[in-house]
Amino acid sequence: MSESKSVFIFGYSGHAYVIIETLMDAGYKIAGYFDFQKAEKNPYSLKYFGFENNVDIQNIVQDHLVFPSVGENTIREKLIGFFELYSLNQFVAIDPSALISKTASINVSTYIGKHVSVNAQSKIGKGVIINTNCVVEHECTIKDYVHLAPGGVLCGNVAVGRSTFIGANSVVKQNTKIADNVIVGAGSVVVKNIHEKGIWVGNPAKYR
Repeated sequence: MSESKSVFIFGYSGHAYVIIETLMDAGYKIAGYFDFQKAEKNPYSLKYFGFENNVDIQNIVQDHLVFPSVGENTIREKLIGFFELYSLNQFVAIDPSALISKTASINVSTYIGKHVSVNAQSKIGKGVIINTNCVVEHECTIKDYVHLAPGGVLCGNVAVGRSTFIGANSVVKQNTKIADNVIVGAGSVVVKNIHEKGIWVGNPAKYR
């Protein structure tokens, strides 16, 4: 295994387990994990290196890769800011089962899960989660720190604002724009533009 494919993960709970298995399937080695405390469960027998703010992070990580393994948008944003501050080596984690268009662009610290489709000319920001069985159709734009939960569908030319969460099995109609910091409830159907942050639920999705 090449040392260049060794990854330190940040966060070690349910969402991290999914990322760990994707990385292993893609040929990466997990070097260990950082978290605010040592995990009670350690199903992958990983070494704990401490809380990232309390250790000599550059000396430990060196030239290895790093990845934020946290589902919550604001925490993931803080972790990526930390990576940038210390010039740590970020990358894109893509499950081998995903189908990614050659014309799509994906920024660092983004996770693309199992059986995801990302289609032509789509643009995905940094620190995004696109979870199991999601579809991102042609010409979609997803800003930084978005979380698209399992089974979510973005039809063509959808724009999703920064730090927005789109719940499981939700559908967003083509040519729709969603503002920053929006929460779309699970199973909702977004059929018109959402211009303000807040919680939107139902079919059609309405402000709650």
